Amino acid sequence: MRIAIVNDVLMAVESLRRIVLSVPGNEIAWVARNGHEAVEKNSKNKPDLILMDLSMPVMDGVEATRRIMDESPCPVLVVTATFGNNAARVFEAMGCGALDAVDIPMIGTGMEAEHSRHILLKKIHIIAKLQGLTAEKSYSPSADRLPNLVVIGSSTGGPKALSMILSDLPPDFDSAVVIVQHVDERFSAGLVDWLDAQSPLKVQLATEGARPKANRVYVAGTNDHLIFSKHLTFSYTPEPGATNYRPSVDVFFSSIIRYWPPPNGSRRGVAVLLTGMGRDGAEGLAALRRAGWHTIAQNKETSVVYGMPKAARDLEAAVEILPIEQISECIQEKIKMTPYPNPASNKKKSVVQVSAPGSEREDA
Repeated sequence: MRIAIVNDVLMAVESLRRIVLSVPGNEIAWVARNGHEAVEKNSKNKPDLILMDLSMPVMDGVEATRRIMDESPCPVLVVTATFGNNAARVFEAMGCGALDAVDIPMIGTGMEAEHSRHILLKKIHIIAKLQGLTAEKSYSPSADRLPNLVVIGSSTGGPKALSMILSDLPPDFDSAVVIVQHVDERFSAGLVDWLDAQSPLKVQLATEGARPKANRVYVAGTNDHLIFSKHLTFSYTPEPGATNYRPSVDVFFSSIIRYWPPPNGSRRGVAVLLTGMGRDGAEGLAALRRAGWHTIAQNKETSVVYGMPKAARDLEAAVEILPIEQISECIQEKIKMTPYPNPASNKKKSVVQVSAPGSEREDA
């Protein structure tokens, strides 16, 4: 999708540019510093969408929207810092033909900032669908281009277990890592910051419309369920609403089965279920195992609460049952990397390895 930005504040332009380009297939058609410049550029190079500010020198966003819709109509989304305090001008711009309006996203890494970016991307996606486009119109994902994928579900005791796994991964880890931890959205940004300080990899919230990249860690960021969409990008859904677990590991794992191509000789997939109360993730882990993923469950001795991994064990969903200090090494081995030296690697593994459902061997 070709998107133009009209804003006279350099920091705002750069922020919008990064948000737009976070969705593969999007591109910046042009940037204008005022409404007059936007009208001229649109007449020569009409984009799929214009992100229009309201308060600008020379010509404001209301007049620019009116001129654009009169002379060379193009979808306009008002993106302005004056939305809440200047509703009359917002409605005036919409009266001139703007499709919708949204506050300009906040700058920063906190939950509010991520939520504001999510809202903008959702508005863009809706407008794209109205035009018969998608945000990834010019990008057709090939399974060969997708990264290796490591997916992890965790609950009670999970943050510490996650930090142990992530801290042992190498900085050039050739896989994307996606985490669903049972935590309220008010604390997810803080969890991301804390894990980022523990890991050599960049840890960030999974944002709507983004596609996972190798060498990055993504954490579910809202009380809605993180899922993969049919475009192989992150999305959030409130359904199912009845589940006690939000975000749900099983819902995320199920979306992987539905949309993400199964592992093959060149693309690896590892799924891990860590400490936690209840059964969330066990059925999804079993489904991933049947689809060819290498599945791991944390063992009883190192789990704070042996609920979720026990349920996985009972369902024979895990190929391996490992103590927490050995899971990172196993992940690296299965992604076909040489693991960093690990003090635990010289110890005998306390592990259940299952070669086929119903066939177990437990080391003494």
